Amino acid sequence: MSAESASAIPRNQVDLLDYVDWSGVECLNQSSSHTLPNALKQGYREDEGLSLESDADEQLLMYLPFTQVIKLHSIVIKGPEEEGPKTVKLYANKEHIGFSDVNDFTPSDIATLSEDNLKGKPFILKYVKFQNVRSLTIFIEENQSGSDITKVQNIVLYGTTVETTDMKELMWETSFDGKSVAIIAIPPLYCPTFG
Repeated sequence: MSAESASAIPRNQVDLLDYVDWSGVECLNQSSSHTLPNALKQGYREDEGLSLESDADEQLLMYLPFTQVIKLHSIVIKGPEEEGPKTVKLYANKEHIGFSDVNDFTPSDIATLSEDNLKGKPFILKYVKFQNVRSLTIFIEENQSGSDITKVQNIVLYGTTVETTDMKELMWETSFDGKSVAIIAIPPLYCPTFG
């Protein structure tokens, strides 16, 4: 990614590849010789000779579950000028959508990729729509030229993990003032005297 593209990613956003649950990843209409790992997995996606390609027509439908809840900030989808994706619909937390019903759901965001995006400029998402993401469905509806094959060279998801509260780690305290009962959760504190 160029320095200009990298500067569009805020400092606290990271590549979320490590949080993809590979056991549940699916990609519909991918060529058997040009599959999703070519564009998504570390080591493969940097190789310009590898790509994800569509099979029967230009559409691709990817399902990416995560190992923990994430906040998705932006996405990079690189591809060639002619066969690169153009219209990309993103769905947060919609599991196992198929081509027959993908248009029955309202996308969380729609990316119309420009030439700059295809060269690595991140597409900034509607961040409020991607706050508690357990899975992401990416529907590439059409490519730049309208040809039968869509090619994706690289997909990078940027965001952060959601820090969740472990309720077991909280100490519970009850107070009663004669009129009402309050239950208060207090994070445990380290006390050098008592451990």
